[in-house]
Amino acid sequence: MLNRDYRAELIRKYARSPEDDELLARLLDKVDAWERTGLMQTTRFLSERDRLCCEPVLRALDAPGLFWGGYKEAERVLLILPAQWQDPENISLWPDSPVSVLRAEYRAGENLSHRDFLGALMGLGIERDHVGDIIPGETHCDIVLTREIAPYVLQNLSSAGRTSLQLREVAEAEAKEAAFRLLRDTVATLRLDAVVGAGFALSREKASSAIRAGKVAVNGLECLKPDKTVEAGSRISLRGSGKIELSEVGGLSRKGRLQIVIKRFI
Repeated sequence: MLNRDYRAELIRKYARSPEDDELLARLLDKVDAWERTGLMQTTRFLSERDRLCCEPVLRALDAPGLFWGGYKEAERVLLILPAQWQDPENISLWPDSPVSVLRAEYRAGENLSHRDFLGALMGLGIERDHVGDIIPGETHCDIVLTREIAPYVLQNLSSAGRTSLQLREVAEAEAKEAAFRLLRDTVATLRLDAVVGAGFALSREKASSAIRAGKVAVNGLECLKPDKTVEAGSRISLRGSGKIELSEVGGLSRKGRLQIVIKRFI
């Protein structure tokens, strides 16, 4: 069992907010239970930021945690501490996997969105942290859930909006690249406020204010520094406005400004 003082030290070192305190306390409880029983332990679904908060604690404890969200590219994932007999390489084949993937099928042309399915699930009284990624397509949507609530959803989720659904369980979610549009712009510098301004059509002043207000995250971590340098490949989210990726950084324009390409996710 983890020493109380060491627990407090880990939380103090890696938590950045009161919510992180609670997250890491729950994680340490899971590690304690795993060490005591040897049985699989799992959290509910974590955001990208939650995952980044947990990873250094797992490394400090040398705990064999793995993250799984129903497919390899999942954004929302469970943290799983596997039992000794469970093979991490074949997690989608585990009969006792804590993740379930339901495929909701419907007629082509219905144009159902992520919001339609999330709203339908919330309408059933399901808590958000029981739900992983939701991947809508033309004729079906893969919904990743904790195993414990999957039977309830199978029995009760019959529609999204006004569209009827047919549900069945599948082994693994079908990953789709998120829809986006490309934006080409120039910036004086790769400062965060400049990239946020270009990606979300904001003035530099409004972008800086949003960053200082804690509304911007870079690769899942909140950033309060408008002058932070952004690297190509970085994903930036602005609360209430979505997510962008600094896809490419090119050469200088005729006016001496950096040419950039941004993916604005739809």
